[in-house]
This record gives sequence, C-alpha cells and structure tokens, in this order.
Amino acid sequence: MAQSTENTNLNTIFDPSTCVRKGLCPVTHLRGQDEDPLESHSLYFEQHGNGPEKLVFIMGLNSSSFSWEPQVAHFGRLSGYSVLIFDNRGVGNSTTPKGPYTTAGMAEDVITLLDYIGWTKQKDIHIVGVSLGGMISQELATRIPDRILSLTLVVTKGGGRPWSNLPPWKGLSTLTRLLTIKDPQDKVPFVLPMLFPESWLDEKSPDDTQGRTNREVQREDWLRRATAVRPQTGMGAMSQMAAGLTHHVTPARLNTISKGITKVTIVTGDDDHLVNPANSDYLKKNMPEAEFVKWENTGHGITTQRPVQFNQLVERVVRESRAKTSN
Repeated sequence: MAQSTENTNLNTIFDPSTCVRKGLCPVTHLRGQDEDPLESHSLYFEQHGNGPEKLVFIMGLNSSSFSWEPQVAHFGRLSGYSVLIFDNRGVGNSTTPKGPYTTAGMAEDVITLLDYIGWTKQKDIHIVGVSLGGMISQELATRIPDRILSLTLVVTKGGGRPWSNLPPWKGLSTLTRLLTIKDPQDKVPFVLPMLFPESWLDEKSPDDTQGRTNREVQREDWLRRATAVRPQTGMGAMSQMAAGLTHHVTPARLNTISKGITKVTIVTGDDDHLVNPANSDYLKKNMPEAEFVKWENTGHGITTQRPVQFNQLVERVVRESRAKTSN
C-alpha cells in the first residue's frame, strides 16, 4: 500500500485536516517496439477520509481534480467514506506524456493508481465519472468489474465515430476558442455559459450571504480552482480531447457493464452544451438495468451547479448498492 507522500511543491485547495495521504503514483506503459518503447508519467492523487465506503471520482476534459471540491468537502468529512481524487494524465499536478490519449489508456492509469494505493478488493469501490471521466469509467468497468460495486456515469456518452463525438456547436466553438486564451480571467466569460444555463447564472445564489448571483459566485470559485494549479499545456489539452473524440464503448459492452455492476446510475442535465443529453438516453437504452436521472435547468457543470442534490444522489447510490450485496 502506498504511504502518505506529502509534496509541498504541489498546491492543493482541499482541507488538509481530512487528507489521509497524497502524492504521485508512477505509471509506466509499454508503447511498442520503437525508439521510445516505455511511456512513463505520474498521477497526482489525494485521499480524504478513511471510512469503509470507497469513492473514486474521475474528472472530465481538461479539468483538474480541484473541480470535485464540493464532493471532497462533503464526503471527506463523513466518517463512513474514503474519497480518492486524482488528476488525469495531461492536466493539473499530473505529468503530460506524449499524446494522443485514449480513454482505454487513461482507464489503465486508474487501475495502476488503485493498485498503488491498495484498493483491490472485490465489490469495494464506487466509481463516479463526469464527462470524459465517465468515458474513462466505462472502460474501467470493462476491465475491473469485479472490484466495482457501483458506477455513476455523469453527463457522458458511449461514443462512436470521431465526428459523432463532437460537442454541440456552441460547446465546440467555445472549446476551440479557449485553446487560444492563456489568462484565466479572460476565459471566464466563455467557460461559465459553456458549463451552466444562462438563466441559472443570472439567478441570485440561494446560499450566498452577500446576495451575489450564481454567475458571480461561480466566477470566483472557478478562478480560485484554475489559478491554484499549474496551467495545462497545449499537448495535454489536445491529447485529452483526442481521447474524447475517439471514445467508443459498443452497445454490447454497455449491456455487459449494466448487467455486471451491482448498481449503475446515469445522470444528466437538460441544458448541456458539451455533451448532448441524448447521449445519456442512448446509454440508458443500452444499459436497461441502470437508473436514469435527469435534472431540469441543469448544465454540464452539474456537480457544482447542484452540489447538494448530487452529493445526496451519490450517498443514495452507495447505500442502495451496498444493500443489494447484503440481500
């Protein structure tokens, strides 16, 4: 089992009082018989809490694990949970190996990390993957279904041809423009409408004591997360995008996952500019045993737009999946 590995050179925004261990997990893959047969990189990870229910949160495209802040703040303080978050290859505090990447290769990274920290028991982990993280989660469920008790697929897709994996035009044009902008301050006006419905952004934030709008609150939160971690390289951004564009889990594999995992839950919003909600309908069609959840006036940034609802959903999934194994 990996030991606690504190690295003061790597910033974190998470509460140090709940952190059990953090560090860098070494990953090496055999690339093939060429001039550079070994690919080596490191995944930055943190574990918060030390409870029996193990949650693995897998983040989406070009975003660091800091985007799981509402979930780590909630579950990291509950005695019943252990929370594992990490930066995918090519973003955050993890290193950036040569691209392009695939969701299958990124899933192999996760398996290496799980082995490294000792989370290897059968039916012992709950996987929660958002967007590209949901695609990685599907590949993970194909490879280690015996370890997974529940699988929650959030605003994601089963994939297909590269052109069919492209986001809707609004999301695609925004993603393309963001690649040319370096200053996080300049990115905010494009990022927020990409992640959240405009109508919701203009509403007053119900939990903000200063009377700010959701736009003002989310702007501050996004900038804090974005500036706390080193900037993503162009190689990392494009290589992760390649993984999303080439992702494809066939209907037959989706059906196998649905039958083999104790509880599968598909979650989406109805106003998503990056992953069309119809992709979740497609997942449900090919995963008939799965629970299907769709929230109104909710965008791609579902985990930060609806943190209380989302955390409650994860708690219920954990509870119901564990109850099924007890029957």
